Amino acid sequence: MKIGVVGLPNVGKSTLFNAITEAGAESANYPFCTIEPNVGIVDVPDPRLEILGKLYNTQKITPASIEFVDIAGLVAGASHGEGLGNKFLSHIREVDAIVHVVRCFDNPNIIHVSGSVDPIRDIEIINLELVLADLESVTKKYEKDGKLIKTGDKSLIAGVNILGRIKEGLENNQLVRTMDFDEEEWEYIKSLQLLTAKPVIYVANIGENDIASGNDYERKVKEYALKENAKIISLCAEIEEELTSLSPDERQLFKEELGIKESGLEKLVSTSYDMLGLMSYLTAGEKEVRAWTIKKGTKAPQAAGKIHSDFEKGFIKAEIVSYDDLIEAGSFVKAKEKGKVRIEGKEYVLQDGDVVLFRFNV
Repeated sequence: MKIGVVGLPNVGKSTLFNAITEAGAESANYPFCTIEPNVGIVDVPDPRLEILGKLYNTQKITPASIEFVDIAGLVAGASHGEGLGNKFLSHIREVDAIVHVVRCFDNPNIIHVSGSVDPIRDIEIINLELVLADLESVTKKYEKDGKLIKTGDKSLIAGVNILGRIKEGLENNQLVRTMDFDEEEWEYIKSLQLLTAKPVIYVANIGENDIASGNDYERKVKEYALKENAKIISLCAEIEEELTSLSPDERQLFKEELGIKESGLEKLVSTSYDMLGLMSYLTAGEKEVRAWTIKKGTKAPQAAGKIHSDFEKGFIKAEIVSYDDLIEAGSFVKAKEKGKVRIEGKEYVLQDGDVVLFRFNV
């Protein structure tokens, strides 16, 4: 799964990306520093893996992961090509969800492209460009498919009706993700790859002095996100970048000094994972303990296919124990003796934290 990190220039996107991935993306005090998107793979925090690793004395631990893409700063007029906007918008179209970084700090040494700090104005600049880009693509398809219906292709009628409703909403500056459609209609909308249909997390990038109490900028972003039913987290990108340079022990001490239990990055990664409707099932043994990423609602054969396609094709059954029951029992054998290991078939829907052993024919 890909998460695109977007925002106006100089709001802290690349600083945050450095912190997320420790990839060392270039970060500088001028617009369009990031032209080609930087990409980084990020582990999903899961303390269960370390505990399972000790239980099995495993050789290797492999967490689930998410791909983050640092997309260049958009500006007003991006939908019409301003600031290489068309190129940047195409990068956003390829991701599954958006992390929208919003500047919520004052610093006279860091230039703001609009000359002042105003997080709501900044959010609306980006959202408007995404709306205009969507409106252009929807209008083209609406007109094209409408003509085909007139020539006799009645299979397009349902789609054109949806496009018409989307077009009307976009013309009223409404984001597609806030529009009212049923499940079947959303399946069609997903195929359109619309920018404003993608789920979003707003990241309020605050200053170090505001970590404990927040500030008015951050509170305005929270109110805005609430109206949109979007997710929001607050963090200080500079502090998060600094945390990544420390050893695990030093990092823990620094977090305690700051009075935070969970770093902003841990919150961002876990929130992104949850927002995409993802979960992890686990496999465990001496060679490897691993978290496998699947969509919530995935059945056992398809979950097995994440490991190898042969597992799905030849699926027979799955031996499953919940993580909590396994840890309480102390071993898979003891869990089996206590009747905590279940045999499940093709219709079983995997649950987060299931520890699984698949049986299959080659």
